Amino acid sequence: MYKILVVEDDNTIASELKLMMTGWGYDVKLTENFEDILGEFNEFKPHLVLMDIGLPYANGFIRCSQIRSVSKVPVIFLSSASDNINLVTAINMGADDFIPKPFDINVLTAKVMAVLRRTYDFTEEKSDVVEYKGVAYRAADSSVTVNNEKIELTKNENRIMTALLNNKGKIVSRNTLMEQLWDDDCFVDENTLSVNINRLRKKLENAGVPDFIATKKGQGYIVE
Repeated sequence: MYKILVVEDDNTIASELKLMMTGWGYDVKLTENFEDILGEFNEFKPHLVLMDIGLPYANGFIRCSQIRSVSKVPVIFLSSASDNINLVTAINMGADDFIPKPFDINVLTAKVMAVLRRTYDFTEEKSDVVEYKGVAYRAADSSVTVNNEKIELTKNENRIMTALLNNKGKIVSRNTLMEQLWDDDCFVDENTLSVNINRLRKKLENAGVPDFIATKKGQGYIVE
């Protein structure tokens, strides 16, 4: 579970962010002590920081610089001051993205997912073949091979296989899979996930591997 530290002194915005991010399965902490943000960062050890620019005691640029002195964890700035100077300053201070207020909550979520995926998901860069239950899966070229027959996968099917095979024997929730499929500003809903799962299952079934992906009702999917 990814941990996100929200550094936002507007309680309404902070609460909205926590509600939304928690709903997507993240462990979210709202900053309480704005005098010692670095201390809260070191204690919580987040995978990503959502940082407002206008903060008490010291602005977000200074706080980002403090975090950068001890960690390369991605930082996304939130600010109503969306002029070019603030954007350039944010990037120069080590920010990974900049989202102007007011923001669309779905766009913000998509950007958070994209940054987390770029930072922590290196599976698609690997060229190794994963063999399991007669299926040879290669993420690098989006393919599975069964009985010497190579089957091409779509981008979304590839991401689903990656998530499931990285968690063999464990249930992967639908929210987790939707997160894998959600790319930047492209929204993925429940129906889109179901379509992709069914299409992937059909390809595997036609190749002679039925029931490779099992459904755990109300929980998600698993490669047992």
